[in-house]
Amino acid sequence: MKDPLHGVTLEAMVTALSDHYGWDGLGQRIAIRCFTLEPSVPSSLKFLRKTPWAREKVESLYLFMLREQRRAAPTVHNFPPPKT
Repeated sequence: MKDPLHGVTLEAMVTALSDHYGWDGLGQRIAIRCFTLEPSVPSSLKFLRKTPWAREKVESLYLFMLREQRRAAPTVHNFPPPKT
């Protein structure tokens, strides 16, 4: 099975999460100061790169967000056209 985090940078995860949930929503889901007190991508990256437990929480929420988005997406079936 393919690792969904493979090739995804921490910056891309934080950006996607802040775009999806907003900084307020992100701070509610992961209660760390870099998301609640004057949040920005650069300040968050600085903290997360030094704090493994916080990075794990970000990775976990990112994976959850991807699952949510997949569930919300319409199902596309690629059935062959009917034979006439």
